[in-house]
Amino acid sequence: MSSESLHAPRQRLTIHTLTHHQAIASLMEELEAVDWYKQRADDCEDAALKDILLHNMREEMEHACMVMEWLRRSDSDWAEQMSTYLFTEAPITEVEEAETGGNGPVGGGDAQDEAAPEKGRASPPAGFTIGTLKDNGE
Repeated sequence: MSSESLHAPRQRLTIHTLTHHQAIASLMEELEAVDWYKQRADDCEDAALKDILLHNMREEMEHACMVMEWLRRSDSDWAEQMSTYLFTEAPITEVEEAETGGNGPVGGGDAQDEAAPEKGRASPPAGFTIGTLKDNGE
């Protein structure tokens, strides 16, 4: 089980590392559940059950995205990588080269941060919005 597989003695790990391990293990479990539900839905011949399985799959996607957002908010390295790669239109394999000018990974280090400052980068959109619902008399 991934949540039990620490690669260093627990007492030598920071709270930051342990908390992120919990998040990453949970994310892996959510992604695995998405895969299971999708496979079962593809294999299911009963339309009603297939709809339920796909609904459950989407719930697991929601859970995975919630953990990914927590990772973004709690660690500047995650935030920087997500800002670089998510919600882009360029070919994915070209994003890093365009971002770094061919000089390696964005961020260039593996420092752990307790907070997630944006380092001058624009955050990805918070979600779909429809604008104000306030009547401006127009």
